[in-house]
Amino acid sequence: MYLALRTDSEITKMYLLNDSGEEIKQEEWLSERRLADELLGRLEGFLKSANQTWDDVTGLVVFLGPGSFTGLRIGITVMNTIAFTKHIPIAGTKHDDWLVDGASQLANGEDDKQCVPFYGAEPNITKPKR
Repeated sequence: MYLALRTDSEITKMYLLNDSGEEIKQEEWLSERRLADELLGRLEGFLKSANQTWDDVTGLVVFLGPGSFTGLRIGITVMNTIAFTKHIPIAGTKHDDWLVDGASQLANGEDDKQCVPFYGAEPNITKPKR
């Protein structure tokens, strides 16, 4: 079973796919500025709601962008960390058909090992006001 995540906007989307890439379950929530605080717990709750555990996850798919700098950075970092610690292959894609493309990569035995965000433009990093 594949777990997929999209965090490019204030609406976070999670998907469970079977090994053929067919969507089994989807959930989304308005994460806004709570993404870092809630993401891991939401992923665990999402798996539990489908009667699944991390041991049932055989691959991860993550949307690379373009989109929100902070949202992409948080989501991709969490997915990279899960892939590394659980020894699960990960596929990152940035196409309109990102779910299908990512599931296909995993089914073909591909593993990006570590995904890097695609922001679509240079990040606009500001200095804190004092």
